[in-house]
Amino acid sequence: GVYATQPGAAGARSANGQAATAIGWREFFVDPRLQRLIEIALKNNRDLRVSVLNIEAARAQYQITRAGLFPTLDATGTGNRQRLPNALSVAPGRNITTTYNVGLSASWELDLFGRVQSLKDQALAQYLATAYARQASEISLVSQVADQYLTLLSTDDLLKVTEDTLKTAQASYDLTKLQFDNGTGSELELRQAQTVVEQALANQQAQARARAQALNYLVLLIGEPLPDDLPAGMPLDAQNLLTDVPAGLPSDLLTRRPDVMQAEQSLLAANANIGAARAAFFPKISLTAAFGTASPTLGGLFKAGTAAWSFAPNIALPIFEGGANIANLDLAHVQKRIEIANYEKAIQSAFRDVADGLAARGTYDQQIAALERNEHAQQRRFDLSDLRYKNGVDSYLSVLTAQTDLYTAQ
Repeated sequence: GVYATQPGAAGARSANGQAATAIGWREFFVDPRLQRLIEIALKNNRDLRVSVLNIEAARAQYQITRAGLFPTLDATGTGNRQRLPNALSVAPGRNITTTYNVGLSASWELDLFGRVQSLKDQALAQYLATAYARQASEISLVSQVADQYLTLLSTDDLLKVTEDTLKTAQASYDLTKLQFDNGTGSELELRQAQTVVEQALANQQAQARARAQALNYLVLLIGEPLPDDLPAGMPLDAQNLLTDVPAGLPSDLLTRRPDVMQAEQSLLAANANIGAARAAFFPKISLTAAFGTASPTLGGLFKAGTAAWSFAPNIALPIFEGGANIANLDLAHVQKRIEIANYEKAIQSAFRDVADGLAARGTYDQQIAALERNEHAQQRRFDLSDLRYKNGVDSYLSVLTAQTDLYTAQ
C-alpha cells in the first residue's frame, strides 16, 4: 500500500481484516480510468524520474565511500633513466643508470578512530533518505493525479450545471421578450432577464476555462496527452472516496511515512557526520606496501635476485589547521540540530495531516447531506416562483432570486 513498503509495516485492520498499511492506491481508487492515469504518471512523470536518478547517484556515492574501508591494490610498472654528476655517482664514469620495475602496490588506511566508518554511515543514511524521498514523491504524485482527475470530473459536472442554467435563463429571456414585444411585459423585467442570461454565459465560460486548465494540469502530471484508449471512468458521485477509516490506527504508523523516514535518515546522516568531524582530530594512520621485481634491463625482470619490496607505514597528526577542524565539528553539530528540528516538524506535520483528515471525515457526510437537501429545496422554490410568475401572482424578481440561489446550491 501507500506505506506498505516500509519494513515491518503493521497496524489496525479494517472490517474485512485487511491491514490499514496494506491498502494500496488500487484498492482505494477503484475508477479504472483513474487507475490507468496513475499508472501512466508513475511511468512518465519527470519529477519522479529525477527522484529515481537521485537514488542512483546516492547509491553510487555510498559505494564510493564504503570502498574506503578496504585496502587498494594496484599493478605498477615503471621505467627510469637518469644521469648523476660524478660527485654523486657510486661508480665514477657510470653516470647514467636505467631501472625497470614491475610489481604490486597496496595501501590501507587504518580506521582506528572511525573516520571512514562514519563517512560510510553518513553516505548510507543519505542514500536511504533519498530512497524515502522517492517514495514520498510517488505518494504525492498518486495523490496529485487523483485530485486533479476528481477536479476534472467536478468541473464537468459544474459545466453541465452552468449550461443547463444558461438554457433556462435563455428560455426565460425569450418568454420575457415575447411579452415585452406584445406589450404585456415591462422593459425592466426584460433587462433583468437579460442580466441573468449574461451572468449565466459568463459562468459557463469560466467553467469551460477551469475544465481546460484542469485537463492541462492532468496532462502535465502524467507526462503525456491523455491516451485515446483509456477505459471508461466512473461519475463523480460514484467514486465512493469517503470510505470508513479503520479504527485504532497506531500512532507509530505515522513514523513509517516516507517523509518522516526521510527526515530520520537525514538526522542519522548528520549524526554520522559529527563522528567523521571528531575523528579528524586524531592521527591518520595508513600503510603502504609494494612488491615486485627491478632490473637495469627489461630482459632481466623476473630473474633470480631481482625481487624488490618496500613497506612504509605513515602517521599524520594534525597540529595546526587554522581552526578548520574545530569549525567543521561545530558545523556538524549545527547541522544535526537543524535535522532534529526538521524531524520534529515532519512528525508534527504527519500528526496534523491525520488529525485534519479524521476531523474532515467526521463532518463530510452531514455536510453533503445538508447541501443535497438545500439543492432540492432551492429547485422546488424556483419551480414555485416560476409558476407564480407565469400565473401573475408574483414578480419576476422572485424568479431571478430563486434562480440565482438554485445555481449557487447546485
